[in-house]
Amino acid sequence: MNRAIELTPASGKLLLVAACAAVLLLQGCATAKQAQEKPSSYPLYPESRLERNTFPIVGGSDVIGRLAFVRVEEGDTLPDIARHFSLGVSQISAANPGVDVWVPQDGERVMLPLRFVLPDAPRRGIVINLASMRLFQYRKNGKSLVVTTYPVGVGTSERPTPTGQMHVARKVVRPTWYVPASIAGDYRKKGDPLPETVPPGPDNPLGEHALYLSKPTYLIHGTNKPASIGLEATNGCLRLYPEDAKRLFESTPVNTPVCIVNQPYLVGMRNGIVYLEVHAPPEAPDTAELEKARVKLRKLEKKSGRALDWKRVEQALAEARGIPVPIFEFLPDRWVEPTVEVEHPVALYGKPKVPELKLKAWYVWAADLDDETEAKRMAAIINHQGPPIPARVLRKGRGFRVVTGPFEDAGEARKAVRRLKFDLEIDGAVIGPDGEGS
Repeated sequence: MNRAIELTPASGKLLLVAACAAVLLLQGCATAKQAQEKPSSYPLYPESRLERNTFPIVGGSDVIGRLAFVRVEEGDTLPDIARHFSLGVSQISAANPGVDVWVPQDGERVMLPLRFVLPDAPRRGIVINLASMRLFQYRKNGKSLVVTTYPVGVGTSERPTPTGQMHVARKVVRPTWYVPASIAGDYRKKGDPLPETVPPGPDNPLGEHALYLSKPTYLIHGTNKPASIGLEATNGCLRLYPEDAKRLFESTPVNTPVCIVNQPYLVGMRNGIVYLEVHAPPEAPDTAELEKARVKLRKLEKKSGRALDWKRVEQALAEARGIPVPIFEFLPDRWVEPTVEVEHPVALYGKPKVPELKLKAWYVWAADLDDETEAKRMAAIINHQGPPIPARVLRKGRGFRVVTGPFEDAGEARKAVRRLKFDLEIDGAVIGPDGEGS
């Protein structure tokens, strides 16, 4: 995404002045759009009642949670919806094929894949499934067992997260990041050198809470890049949304066992129904794990005395949507917990807030584009950088201009230009308070 920018200071200043004036004129007006009443085939459900993290494990069940839908409102993105409902970006995207991640249509119905098959691992301490990019924390609640689950960001194929048994060695609030030599080398090659250490603060990729694992150099930690949760985006560590990292930190004692597995095919039962959850694309199957799943399915079919719908099994394998699918051949609707449509939240938690335009401020001109959707997509991607870079779309003649800011001074604006270049390959240009480039 490399877009060269031709800086024209006068037009930049006039555009910003006009936009600021428009914002000021709108103050005090009723700008909130009322959601249109639309028919629904699903029962409406209060958003505050939809559980997304903590579930009882009833009768040794392998499946927790339920599926839900929410309607998109203007300005929503899938990462915003994912974070509010404690889902990962790739998880919500896989569950909604064809939905634009950054510019979904107003009123579009988005599935919330909040039903999960538990990993095939001992139910104690912390279990992390790299394939589903979810962490499961098991705890006793009296005589019953409770599981709390969070989405995670995991390592890339070049620097994968290790699997195996380990434990929490120590915990740190507001950790300092000691930059590994390999990561420092990557940044030097890009021309964006890092210091040897990064103190606590908005530029620290470890966030505010870190659990150091017994396997050296690997951590479970928060992040300053929330939009990376649910992606293969780390150097081997496990990232959590900041709010989830805090909850896990506070509820996890030192020496808690941690088991990391990679199970793309998950088979489980709840209320006598067999479910299959698939996270591996059919063009790149893990043959050993797939065979394990098929063996388990045959055993469950024999144990239950009921035929499985093998066509539905193959369909689930082909779609790989990460949603637990009931796969009995004859399945009365009343046996499966109904999907609910939840009310749209008043505000999506963690959604980036773009400050109002200011006349006496610094900005960065990111791009001029002909297509409004492409402009909105670019602005949304920039807004979800970490730390945030505020961006908006402004009209420019028949086209659209993407502008970032406001920034307090030239230094902050130049820092944004560097980050746009190194993180997104966008060639931006600074516009000062007088409308001139710097």
